[in-house]
Amino acid sequence: MNKIMGYRVVVAGATGNVGREMLNILAERAFPADEIAVLASSRSTGDEVEYGETGKKLKVKNIEHFDPTGWDMALFAIGSEATKVYAPKFAAAGCTVIDNSSLYRMDPDVPLIVPEVNPEAIDGYRAKNIIANPNCSTAQMVVALKPLHDAAKIKRVVVATYQSVSGAGKSGMDELFEQSRNIFVGDPADPVKFTKQIAFNVIPHIDVFLEDGSTKEEWKMVVETKKIMDPKVKVSATCVRVPVFVGHAEAINIEFENELSAEEAQNILREAPGVMLVDKREDGGYVTPVECVGEYATYISRVRDDPTVDNGLALWCVSDNLRKGAALNAVQIAELLGRRHLQKAA
Repeated sequence: MNKIMGYRVVVAGATGNVGREMLNILAERAFPADEIAVLASSRSTGDEVEYGETGKKLKVKNIEHFDPTGWDMALFAIGSEATKVYAPKFAAAGCTVIDNSSLYRMDPDVPLIVPEVNPEAIDGYRAKNIIANPNCSTAQMVVALKPLHDAAKIKRVVVATYQSVSGAGKSGMDELFEQSRNIFVGDPADPVKFTKQIAFNVIPHIDVFLEDGSTKEEWKMVVETKKIMDPKVKVSATCVRVPVFVGHAEAINIEFENELSAEEAQNILREAPGVMLVDKREDGGYVTPVECVGEYATYISRVRDDPTVDNGLALWCVSDNLRKGAALNAVQIAELLGRRHLQKAA
């Protein structure tokens, strides 16, 4: 009997925070890949990156010269500008692109997927042979909201985010580290990556400002939640950068059409896919970003009734933004694509 072959997988942007995390997760989850190509820009060509903890090292190739013909899928973590150039090229060559940038998220011909929430939407991927990964703050929020929406129909969501600097890439992490050190020794802590000092501070500004006074990050949370979950859900978001290295947190207030008690919500979330409920009403009986680093789950704590509205709940949601917010979700999309459509690996 012939052995069923595994997939030929490309990771583009393999030297960045998210690209490295994609490789770690592919290895951790024993993704059925027969071959993996790691790509980056010309300045990283020839460098080696580790394939998780397998001991295997992969040599970085230049994305400009790579021929995607014959490759099954490509996980992109290269930003919108480069994606605009390479995604159509890869897709046209028959290599399905799973894109982490914001470029295609609102394209009606491109599915925007969180596998625990809207797996069936992936069936539309053939229109462009591209699948979009949502914004990091949206991904963890819809994992928390979907099971509650199914139970009691969400009307409105008000969310304030506490987003870590890793969401701004390696330069964001470096800036927090350097500013913190400089403040301790009395050196200046001038902002470069961020608009204000990030060390020992919070900045209510992520991405660019839009005409209505919201930022693009806030807009993304609104429109992506509607596309992934339900266009009728109203969302108001305030996105804030906080001096945390990895892990996004969100304070979420939800108004439902139907009655749903905090206890019922806890029972639903306890069973929900991708969710870990840690909700003890005592010192330390909740999850913070420090504990979620390196974990797959979206953690929910502080579930409580909101008596100021009919059918209101408040909760706290924490997840590793490099994982569920980016790399893990992309790998889960790859797994879903394999199961539902490519069916190549055993």
